[in-house]
This record gives sequence, C-alpha cells and structure tokens, in this order.
Amino acid sequence: MLACTALLALCAGRYPVSLADVVRTVAVTAHLHAEPAHYALLHAVIVDARLPRLLAAALVGAALSTAGATYQAVFRNPLVSPGLLGVLSGSAFGAALGIVLGAHGAWVQVSAFVAGMMSVAVGLAVARMLGGGGVLMLVLGGLVSNALFSSLLSLIKYVADPMNQLPAIVYWLLGSLAQTGWTDLARLAVPLIVGIAVLCVSSRILDALTLGDDEARSLGVPVSAIRVIVIGVATLISALTVSLAGVIGWIGLLVPHIARAWVGASNRRVVPLSALLGATGLLLADTCARSVSTDEIPLGIITELFGALAFVVVLRRLRQGGLE
Repeated sequence: MLACTALLALCAGRYPVSLADVVRTVAVTAHLHAEPAHYALLHAVIVDARLPRLLAAALVGAALSTAGATYQAVFRNPLVSPGLLGVLSGSAFGAALGIVLGAHGAWVQVSAFVAGMMSVAVGLAVARMLGGGGVLMLVLGGLVSNALFSSLLSLIKYVADPMNQLPAIVYWLLGSLAQTGWTDLARLAVPLIVGIAVLCVSSRILDALTLGDDEARSLGVPVSAIRVIVIGVATLISALTVSLAGVIGWIGLLVPHIARAWVGASNRRVVPLSALLGATGLLLADTCARSVSTDEIPLGIITELFGALAFVVVLRRLRQGGLE
C-alpha cells in the first residue's frame, strides 16, 4: 500500500507525470530516453519538488502514528493522542512566536521544537508538583500545559501584524509540506527514523505496560524507566513533526485504531503497522491537498475532514464487533 501510494504521489499533481517517466527519472536514466529539456523538467518536478515532500509526509505520518499508539498503550486510553502532554500546543506557540519575532525557515522550526519540549517539561513539572509521575498526574499536567500554551498562542495571534504575520501563523498552524525540501529532510530525517525505530522495538514492552503497573513489575519490567523513555521518544518525534509540517491532527489518534482493528490489540503488531498506515494515510492526504484544486489546500484541513469521518466509521465497526 505504501509503495503504491508513493508512486501515485510522484505521478499526481498539477503537472501529471507518467509512471514510466517517474521510474526513469528516479533511476537517473531519463537522460538516455528523453530530450535534455524534458529531463530537466521531470527532474525539477519529481526529484526536487515531489520526492522530498513524499519522504517528509511518510516520516511525519509514521512518527505521529507510532507516537499515538505508544501514548495509548502507556496511558491505557484509546482516546489519547500525541498532543496529550502539550507538545502540539507548545510547538504551535513556538512557531508563532518565531514568526512574530521575524524568524524565517529553519529558525521557525527550531523555535517550534524548543517550545514543544518546554511545554512537555511544564506538564511533567505540574504532574510532579501534584504528587508523582503516575498516569493520572501526567494527564492532569498535560491538561495544564495545553491550556497554558494555547493561551500564549492566542496572545501571540492577538499581537501579531494582521497583514503579514497573522496570515503566516494561521497558514502554518493549518499544516503544510509545501516548503519542505532536501535540507529539511537532511536535518530531521535521522532523529525521526531513530525515534520510530525505538518505539517499534519497544512495542513488546508496551504489552506489559498495558496490563498495569503492578503486573508489569511482577514480570520484571522497570515501569517508571520504560514509561519515561517511551514517552520521551514519542514526545520528541511529535515535536519534530510539528516543526517540519505544522500541526497535523487525527493521524496519531485514528491510525492506531485502524491498526488494532486489523491485527488485534498486541502492540508488537500495532505499533509497526501504525507506522506504515500513518505514512500511507498522510501521503494520500498530502497528494489530495496539492492535487484537488489549483491552490493548495492546507494539509491539516484534509486530515481533519477525512479523519473525523473515518473515526466515526472505525468506532461504529468496533462497536458492532463488540456487540456481536
């Protein structure tokens, strides 16, 4: 599915490209079969524009999905998403602050990442202040952090220049991969891939955590250390996705449900499958965002629209399956 979707993404767009041209261009053999001018155009469309965007969409979708599956396993709650501890609202505030301060390009991404990690630190500090690092306290700390940084984001939008800065902030918050290039991938691909791999490898331990803390400790699992590690990695890659593509909703919440409906509740299967399904789903959403109209639709709108509808369908089928 992922391979077919990737080929579709390379072919589809406002400048359609045939599958044969895609294969020849990606294999760097088009110069043997096409005129130089035609090859230069194909190289610009496929290699320079669509291929880095394709890889970025796959990485962001896989990262959000594995982070969502991990959060749902650790907190033993199927309605948990990667934004639980405030990383999405914090990253959004950081990006908006960077735009208002005149930052551009990579500096906006750095600001989003730093603020996202700060928001998680605030949530953890509140949880510790309330009485420990248990699941309930972490949820409450995340609620406080989300509320705080959402308020700060609203304040930044209020003071932003309505002619230049505010539209840029709103567009960035809606999510987009339009500006993604090879430089962004070179900077963020390795930590994203490593984080996804760590969560996939840790999926066996997540099955023990879903049994409860006491049962997991009786099996020899260091619950507190494992929880800190997997939450930290999931939070890190979630912040990186926001710094790369803006706020993308529903992927981290919906995809793990689809994976469980497909292969069962075992996280050993759910987490890797979530990575593949998330990459495929966000790649399809990005292809729709840049293909259905002459002006590109923000990616976040596509994921919100189709994600909400798909979530209703998934929940209905799960409910019917439970009743049967």
